Amino acid sequence: MSGESDLRLLLSGMRPQLNKGRYVFTTVPGTAPEGLTPVVTVAEHEGVTLVVRQEEADRAGLAYDYVAAWITLRVHSALDAVGLTAAVATELAAAGLSCNVVAGFHHDHLFVPHDAAHDALRRLTALADRA
Repeated sequence: MSGESDLRLLLSGMRPQLNKGRYVFTTVPGTAPEGLTPVVTVAEHEGVTLVVRQEEADRAGLAYDYVAAWITLRVHSALDAVGLTAAVATELAAAGLSCNVVAGFHHDHLFVPHDAAHDALRRLTALADRA
């Protein structure tokens, strides 16, 4: 259950998948408001960061300024693996694309500018093919 840690196998096995929808980062002072289903929750001193579907944030009247696409790297990466985040971020940075990475127990999840989702997916697939 520990996941893969070999960087070459992580990169070649990424199989990036674009999830449907538009996602936003927002913050609330306590728990998530009723009716929201966050895909990411991070408790910070300043408040709770939520990543939710844009339409949920709009319905709840939550502020945001970054609309993202959500890409899942379907390789089961070990939490102590070294280099995957750096390789992915470097690949996307070379194209001028921001990338917010969230590590789940089984997979890494990337939030990239929504308008650049297909470009990011193409570049990640090319990176996997080169590995």
